[in-house]
Amino acid sequence: MFEGLFATLRNEGVPVALDEWLMLHEALDRDLHESSLAGFYLVARSVLVKDEAHYDGFDVAFARYFSGIEPTADAVDDRVWKWLEDNPRMLELTEEQRARLDAMRETLEMDELLQKLKEKLENQDEEHHGGSEHIGTGGTSAFGHSGYHPGGVRIGGEGRWRSAVQTAGERRWREMRTDAELGVRDFGVALRRLRHLSTRLDGPATEFDIDDTIRQTANHAGQLRLAFRRPRRNSIRVLLMLDVGGSMDDHVLLVDRLFSAVDQAGHFRDLQVRYFHNCVYDRVYSTSEIRASRSESTPHLLAQMDPEYKLVMVGDACMAPTELLVPGGAIDYQHMNEEPGAQWLERLEDHFSHAAWLNPVPKGWWEGVHGAYTLSIVRKIIPMFELSVDGLDRAVRHLMVRR
Repeated sequence: MFEGLFATLRNEGVPVALDEWLMLHEALDRDLHESSLAGFYLVARSVLVKDEAHYDGFDVAFARYFSGIEPTADAVDDRVWKWLEDNPRMLELTEEQRARLDAMRETLEMDELLQKLKEKLENQDEEHHGGSEHIGTGGTSAFGHSGYHPGGVRIGGEGRWRSAVQTAGERRWREMRTDAELGVRDFGVALRRLRHLSTRLDGPATEFDIDDTIRQTANHAGQLRLAFRRPRRNSIRVLLMLDVGGSMDDHVLLVDRLFSAVDQAGHFRDLQVRYFHNCVYDRVYSTSEIRASRSESTPHLLAQMDPEYKLVMVGDACMAPTELLVPGGAIDYQHMNEEPGAQWLERLEDHFSHAAWLNPVPKGWWEGVHGAYTLSIVRKIIPMFELSVDGLDRAVRHLMVRR
C-alpha cells in the first residue's frame, strides 16, 4: 500500500527504513489515522520522520504524491483575483452539514479537477459568491476560498478547513532543512560550535560562582558569602582562508554571509583571515582585493602561525590543472609560483594539526562540475566538506577531533 509514497519520500531524501514503513501499515491497521487523509498525514509523519530537518522533505513528497500539482496562482488572471478580494463571503457550517457535503461530493482526479478549473476560467465572466459551481467565496464550489469543498482547489484567501495536502503544500518546515543554503545565522551557529573553553587556571576571579556562593552561605549559617571564580575563555584559534574572484563570483552571496558571520564572531581567542585566488602559492593577501601591496609571503605566515590553529579554507577548488600541478602555472602574475599549487596545499595541511576545506558547490555536483579534476585532487590533500548546514557541522566535528 502506498508504495509510490515510499519511493517519493526516498527520492526526496527522507531516510525511511523498511521497519518504519511496516510500522506505518500497523498504525493503519489499527485505524490510528481515523480513516482520513489528514489523519494519515499526521500518523505517517510521526512514524516515518526521525529528525525535524526532514519535515520539509516529507511535506514536499506528500504533496507531490497525493496531489501531483503545483500552486495554481499563475493560471489565475487579475479579474479573478479581483472577484475573490471584493465582497468575500464566509461560510459557516455545522459538523452535520459538512458530513452531508462530504457524502455528496463529486470525486475527481487531479487532472480532471484542473481541466474543470481551466474551463471555468474561460467561461466565467463575473463574480459569484455563496454558490456551488462557480469560482467564488463562501460557497461549496470546488474553486475559490472561505467556503467548504473537501476535494477542491483553494485560490487566494486562507485555508479554513486545513486539508492535509494544503498543509503539506505550505512547507512550514522549509527553514529547518539542513541541506538548504546557509544564512548569516547558520554560519554564526556553526562557528559557535567551533570552540573549546580553557581551564580556569589563569587571570583574576571575576566570574560570579552561584554554586559556591550557596555553599559558603549555608556553611556560614545563612550569612551571605559571595564567591567568584576565574572565567573560562575560548582557546580556539582559527586561520580562515578564502578564495575570491573568478568562478567564486557565482557564490558571492553565500561567501558574503560568511563574511558577515565572521565579522560578528567574537568567540575565538584569535581569528586570522587571508585571501587567495584559485589556489594558494608563495603569497597570500590580507584583503579580498588581490594586491601585491596587501600581501605577505606564505612561508612568513606559516612561521607566525602556531600549528594548533584550525585551518579553514573556503573555495570551489575548480581551476585549470596547470594552476594546481605545474610550476609557473599561476594565472596571477604576482606569484613566482616556482612550486605547484598542490605542493603549497600539502605544506599548509602538514603545518596545521587540523584543516578542513569548505566547498560552496553542492556535493552532488563535485564529480561533474567544470573543474572536477582539480577538485578531486584538492579533496585528497585537505578533507573537503560541502558548505551546507550538514557539511559545516561535519567539518566542525572534524576540526574538533583530538589528534
